Amino acid sequence: MKTLEFHRDDAKDRVTVACADREVSIYSHCSYCRHCAGVRVGRRTIPTPQRQALSGVRQGGSPDENLMNAALMFNTLVRDGTAIECEDDKGEGFCSMYRR
Repeated sequence: MKTLEFHRDDAKDRVTVACADREVSIYSHCSYCRHCAGVRVGRRTIPTPQRQALSGVRQGGSPDENLMNAALMFNTLVRDGTAIECEDDKGEGFCSMYRR
């Protein structure tokens, strides 16, 4: 597992990380990536809410509401966090968690 430090651009209200061979937005890539294990907030790593919501959907939960709440929670974690914990040790880059 590797730690990807946030690069914040307050003027554009954008947070990016260096993923594989390029700089990507956390909001459009990491939040939906199979490799994203969590957000580093202080000394703790908080698991990605989307993973938990997706497992709830597979068990028969309310998909729309659960995924929306997970996205909102992820945004809150990014606001307070400093880095993404990434399981992409092979350097593959973005891989959608919604694809099988």
